[in-house]
Amino acid sequence: MNEQRRVLLKYSAVFGLMASVGLITEAQAAEWNKAAFDGKNIDEVFSALNAGTPEKSAEVVMTAPDIAENGAVVPVNVSSTGNATQLAVLVEKNPGTLAAQFFIPSGTIPNVTTRIKMGQTSNVYALAKIGDKWVMAVKEIKVTLGGCGG
Repeated sequence: MNEQRRVLLKYSAVFGLMASVGLITEAQAAEWNKAAFDGKNIDEVFSALNAGTPEKSAEVVMTAPDIAENGAVVPVNVSSTGNATQLAVLVEKNPGTLAAQFFIPSGTIPNVTTRIKMGQTSNVYALAKIGDKWVMAVKEIKVTLGGCGG
């Protein structure tokens, strides 16, 4: 019983600290877009994000390996030279196409790094919302060892 209490107190303290410094806010929780994360293909995710058909743009820069030796941990960096308010990473051939979505606070440099899972070789899309318009960069990443059940 004491162990469970300690775990509860530890996580309560961590989440309380994150909320107090602004890492977690009610507004961010309300922005969760379940339909986008449930999208099974690129078009469904674009629709759920209200992105229309994003155009390729030099305002979005994606850095990722050409070949991922392990699809379970593929490093991806997405940045924008514009004043992006959102960044997203999509993996075309994954069962859940939207791998990550980031909301960029005003005054913050739009640059994120994450690790994604890829089950197979696929196109990876980096999206940035600049103003009311979504723009993107696309890169094929070859996977030699599957990460999504492979």
